[in-house]
Amino acid sequence: MGQLLSKESGPAAATPPAGRQRRTGPVGGGSAKPEFSLAHLTVMGCPPPEMIYVAARAGYDYVSVRTMFMGLPGEPNYGLAANPDLRTKTKRALDDTGVRLHDIELARVKEGVDPKIYVPEFEVAATLGARAVLSSIWTTDRAFYLDKFAEICDLAKPFGLTVDLEAVPIAGVHDLAGAVDVLRSVRRDNAGLMIDTHHFHRARDNAADLAALPREWFHFAQICDAPGEIPTEHEEMVRILREARLYLGEGGIDIADILSRIPRVPYSIELPHLARAQEYGYAEHAFRCLESARSYLTAHAWA
Repeated sequence: MGQLLSKESGPAAATPPAGRQRRTGPVGGGSAKPEFSLAHLTVMGCPPPEMIYVAARAGYDYVSVRTMFMGLPGEPNYGLAANPDLRTKTKRALDDTGVRLHDIELARVKEGVDPKIYVPEFEVAATLGARAVLSSIWTTDRAFYLDKFAEICDLAKPFGLTVDLEAVPIAGVHDLAGAVDVLRSVRRDNAGLMIDTHHFHRARDNAADLAALPREWFHFAQICDAPGEIPTEHEEMVRILREARLYLGEGGIDIADILSRIPRVPYSIELPHLARAQEYGYAEHAFRCLESARSYLTAHAWA
């Protein structure tokens, strides 16, 4: 663990050209094409119904919606449980488009946050067909976070939801070893491990370590690219994480190596880039995210 991967950048062809392209479907020649979800952080200015229509136009299979309000700067409250009108419009958008809700976020483990506040969103998500809840841990008190993460799993289980833990390099549980320790300790059958390629690289984790982990832990992954050089300043780490990630193949993360070590799962494209979203608009940015991902996986014989 903890060894920096070799980061050879992907082919330049992975970045889509400026002109709009026909929204094509499968990549590769295998029996099952990769499935993609549009993560809310990629288009955070879009309420869930608009996000779903954007995803449908671009060709995504799913959406990953941030329904748990965190009070972060610039993030609207898209909670569905307490907003019947937004909930109705979200369901209508899913029904109209055939896009499916894959997961909701973010069930944080944090001092002062009672996991029971998440239950109304679990219930709504389940009625809308969601499969998973994304979680992360923002404290270093191990006894506390093991107890609270286990509670979140127990609260989500009656709704048929997995709870997938994401190691975030600026959080309390910040690397693969920490996340694995949580899952092995809580021993909940609906607990999972969610690998984000940005965070995995920033934590200096070793892709080879993924191959030895239980296959049933993996339910989905988040993908994006970023510069190969890892920031040493906290502010710069946060800036890239929140607003300057790159299309697949543009940066220095060996995404293909990471994905090759885990089962084929849906790939949620979490790729916030504020400048591009402002230049292209959310719909075009979401489309370019998907096309670059398809191009990258095709170039790496993903089928």
